[in-house]
Amino acid sequence: MMATTHVFAGLAVVAPVAALEPALAVPLAVGAIVGGLAPDFDLVLEHRRTFHFPASGSLLALPALAIAVLSPSTLTAGVAAFALTAWLHAASDALGGGPEMDPWNDASERAVYDHVRGTWIRPRRWIRYDGAPEDAALAVALAIPALLVFDGWIRTVVAGSVALSLGYALLRRRLVEWTPEWLE
Repeated sequence: MMATTHVFAGLAVVAPVAALEPALAVPLAVGAIVGGLAPDFDLVLEHRRTFHFPASGSLLALPALAIAVLSPSTLTAGVAAFALTAWLHAASDALGGGPEMDPWNDASERAVYDHVRGTWIRPRRWIRYDGAPEDAALAVALAIPALLVFDGWIRTVVAGSVALSLGYALLRRRLVEWTPEWLE
């Protein structure tokens, strides 16, 4: 899935809380945005292994969520949103294709690494590859709660990210052709 799809999923999860507690809206949104992007910082390392924790991510996310519920503050809400969204990102990567540049070729049976079991989780390919038409549709659907609940710069970032996602989806399969060999 596209990084923006992961961000929109996190924002959709925190949107009901932000609607009920507007004072926590910004830290929830920032936590969800950063948490949705953070696992993909391993693109330059071993993608979907280094910073992706589909099983063990719960060991941080669930206690952070419990602390935020028991002691709500801007800090605990932001940290919980980050941890929960990062975990959701890592776990949901198994729903897509592999991490290779051209996953539509079904070249890999490795979607995301499970550090607990010490093995790769196989791709389900419900979202065939990042930027696939179904990924773009999911991204737009998941962005709707954020567009309805958040305002100001957050709504602007979400709207801009929807446009970026749709543009990426239109060009995704061509990007492999345009990528210099040294980047592959």
